[in-house]
Amino acid sequence: MYKYLFFDLDGTIVEPSKGIVNSILYALDKLEEKDVNPNDLLKFIGPPLEYSFMNFLGFSEQKADEAVRLYREYYKDRGINECHLYEGIDKLIINLANKGYKIVLATSKPEPFAIRIIERFNLLPCFTCIAGATLDGKVKKKEDVIKNALKRLNITNLNEVIMIGDRKHDIIGANINNLDSIGVLYGFGNQQEFIEHKATYIVNTVTDLYDLIISF
Repeated sequence: MYKYLFFDLDGTIVEPSKGIVNSILYALDKLEEKDVNPNDLLKFIGPPLEYSFMNFLGFSEQKADEAVRLYREYYKDRGINECHLYEGIDKLIINLANKGYKIVLATSKPEPFAIRIIERFNLLPCFTCIAGATLDGKVKKKEDVIKNALKRLNITNLNEVIMIGDRKHDIIGANINNLDSIGVLYGFGNQQEFIEHKATYIVNTVTDLYDLIISF
């Protein structure tokens, strides 16, 4: 039924919280923003960073842009390595690629960073396409990343594509592009947001995700 499997990165393939939180704290320290609880920063995982700085911390657009610049200052050398694969996700990707599925990364993380992470875990040969946000900010929303991936792969039959992610932004991005979707509960999202935004399927674990895909 599905030929192309579009995967989110943070919260779906890798557990990135340490690197993301440390990068945010670095940016906030540089901006002399001291009164922030690190436990409140996990909600930054998923949405574009500019959105998170503005909506969660009340930053102006200009201040959010500066926060993103500082965030990347830490992330590009240190934070990028402070993540790990979810247990079993590497085997899932390898097995699905070997079965002939086209594995595609669709992430709001800047594309150069996403490529480095996938390379670090020796999974790059499994991916048909790595699509991410652009560093200039022209592509940052999940729906735009997905649209770009569809265009790059010349996909015209949307029934062959399904988006897999752990947050509502993945489901919203899929809906805008008329794609089916799978919400995974082992990441940072919850069942309520998947139901609210009408995820096509919801799974609990990496094993459940694999079993669902090969059942189609």
